[in-house]
Amino acid sequence: MRTALLQSSGRPGSVAANLDVLDAAAGRAAAAGAGLLVTPELFLTGYAIGAGLARLAEPADGDAADAIAATATRHGLAVAYGYPERDGDRVHNSVQLVAADGTRLANYRKTHLYGRYERDHFTPGDRPVVQAELPGLTVGLLICYDVEFPENVRAHALAGTDLLLVPTAQPHPFQFVAESLVPVRAFENQLYVAYVNRVGAEGGFEFVGRSVLAGPDGVARARAGRAEELVLADADPVLLTASRAANPYLADRRPGLYGSLI
Repeated sequence: MRTALLQSSGRPGSVAANLDVLDAAAGRAAAAGAGLLVTPELFLTGYAIGAGLARLAEPADGDAADAIAATATRHGLAVAYGYPERDGDRVHNSVQLVAADGTRLANYRKTHLYGRYERDHFTPGDRPVVQAELPGLTVGLLICYDVEFPENVRAHALAGTDLLLVPTAQPHPFQFVAESLVPVRAFENQLYVAYVNRVGAEGGFEFVGRSVLAGPDGVARARAGRAEELVLADADPVLLTASRAANPYLADRRPGLYGSLI
């Protein structure tokens, strides 16, 4: 599946402007043959907007979800987008996957919140593995800091995830996560990882870009720089099958030895 990574911070604080940015990117991605578009973490509203996160948060079936479903249908591609999710009095840092026909397929709430800023504004989720089916691939969802815990990605590998989508807000000086850690996660778990970052200055953060689609061989199939960019690459089920047959990591596990880890 050709996958498009939208490396952009959009227009922090303006849902309407970000819906327009997403629609334009979806048009470009579809014209390039993409079947899936992935945005960064909290793309719908912006990340460093403080109390604005709670003010702009919407339920998973809110007005913005309807608008993105219309975008997906209009351009004929699936969309995974980051947003603050309202659930009663709680706000979650979430990502929702919408199919090319506008159907809401999956919604994931970030389980590992990073730093005081996130803990002040969000309630952590409690479902470690959320998946959905797209043509030819089982797709899983994580958000940013989640991928830095090897247990999370291994849980997806054991559950059969083929392509792991990771909307991200990765700031300086942690670019090594995108550059080194994410390709290793893809290799050691034998899956594709689409890690899609914000970029530029926002509030007190400086987001480093470097979005990547890493393959099960640890090779970056697409790599963005440090500016706003739309990059595309293929998550190939045939290569994935061959790589899994050649790599013994998952088959050679000895779970009986790992009980002390938990």
